[in-house]
Amino acid sequence: MNPSIDISALKRVYVKPRIVAFIPAHNEENSIRDCLEGLADQDLPPNVELDVFVIADNCTDKTEDEALKAGHDLDLRVIVIKTKGNKQRKVGALNSAWKSIYGDVMELYENKLTPFQEKYKPAVKAILGMDADSRLAPHSLLHMWSGLMSARNIGGVMAKYTMRMPQKKSALTRDDPYYEQKLRSGKYGGPIQRWWTHQQKQDMASWILNLQYHGGSTYVLGGQATLFRPEALENIVNENNLDGPWQNDSDVEDMLLTWQLQKLKWKTLISPDARCFVDAMRSYHTYRQQRNKWRGGTVDLLTNKDIKIKTRHYGMLWRSQMKTFIDLFIRILFFVLLTVAISTDQFVWSWLWIIPVALASILNFVLALKTPMSRPIDIFLGGLVISTEIYLWVNFLTFIQVWLDKLSPYKKDGWAQQYQAENGTTRSKLWQGLGLFALFMTALVLSAIHYREYLTSESFQELTAPYLEFGWLILTYLTIFASSVMVYKIWTLRSRHKA
Repeated sequence: MNPSIDISALKRVYVKPRIVAFIPAHNEENSIRDCLEGLADQDLPPNVELDVFVIADNCTDKTEDEALKAGHDLDLRVIVIKTKGNKQRKVGALNSAWKSIYGDVMELYENKLTPFQEKYKPAVKAILGMDADSRLAPHSLLHMWSGLMSARNIGGVMAKYTMRMPQKKSALTRDDPYYEQKLRSGKYGGPIQRWWTHQQKQDMASWILNLQYHGGSTYVLGGQATLFRPEALENIVNENNLDGPWQNDSDVEDMLLTWQLQKLKWKTLISPDARCFVDAMRSYHTYRQQRNKWRGGTVDLLTNKDIKIKTRHYGMLWRSQMKTFIDLFIRILFFVLLTVAISTDQFVWSWLWIIPVALASILNFVLALKTPMSRPIDIFLGGLVISTEIYLWVNFLTFIQVWLDKLSPYKKDGWAQQYQAENGTTRSKLWQGLGLFALFMTALVLSAIHYREYLTSESFQELTAPYLEFGWLILTYLTIFASSVMVYKIWTLRSRHKA
């Protein structure tokens, strides 16, 4: 892969320190300008300049033209790197930008830096990694810079992420000549898309608040907006004999990079003040494919003995996996016990069951309040628990699939599956699944009615009673544990930290 770079605007000698932004962009002609407008809004540290490297990665649209035009209009120094035949997607695009400054160690005939690189490389004091469909809030770059420069051992500082809520689709009129174009832009959505966006935004807020409460260290420097120290990235390249900091060995290249930084004793932090607005997945199918990639990559790293990090994050991630398993098991066990108890006429109501529901309601209500730019309907639905429970079940399905895939001998390409889902080349099986579940429930109810006389007989009740008693006992202890975790989370949310 030989990226071409136009450096005609960068021939003079640079003496000022620089921040360089790496923005991989595959067919992002509709979003690249918004991303660059966010960079144009930023304040820069005194005597520090900003250069923006847009990597037009295997593009077949006008991403390059739109980037250069936006750079001219916004008075940004934009350099476009074009890749062709890049098979490593985002990783290959980022490494192309890296090699344009630091050289390509895999070059067969010339390993020396060019005159341009010799002059430019020492001036680079920070590297900003961004996605082409994200946008920094004003002053965020300065906040990340302050965090990065607060200590020499800080390898990267990430902005806090907030999902952008799409505007109401009903605000558009069908006689608008740009109606279809506006819908395709992704800036508008119906109630379901807006509901999905809020659930992801609240989920992200919960994650950020938890990390901030425990000191602000993060186990993943997200690719949407992170400011890196160049020496830390060079440290990764040299220690691991790589040709670039980013690796294609994982579906979560940003998490792999973060773990390698921590293994080399670099700190990885979340900025308490910087914010980046990112797009959410707005359908069940695209969300599932994205989370399959994220969670699958996380499990791969957790089970990779060569990349184990000796920090509290490693144990925290395993505890999170166990917590998800316990939450799923509680619900399945409750469904089984409730079904058997009702079918055999042994069901006894207890008001104690209200306690975990009430705790979940309080927790989600407070989380919705602390989620940036929440709507009143989001806070109301958070208190009802139903929305959160639906969202949680979607994550349970992802959890099950990820671990089944882990046990499977076949390796799936998470990037390809997410990309295909976002482009509409694959379809969700949600309705088929719901249909099968409805058939199962119907068959279960009809069977209970048909065999009611036998199921409620004294002999069958005596047979099932010990199992029910033991099952309810196990469920009670697990529920106490889950309730204790919710109480702890509610306690942590009292802190001054903001998502």
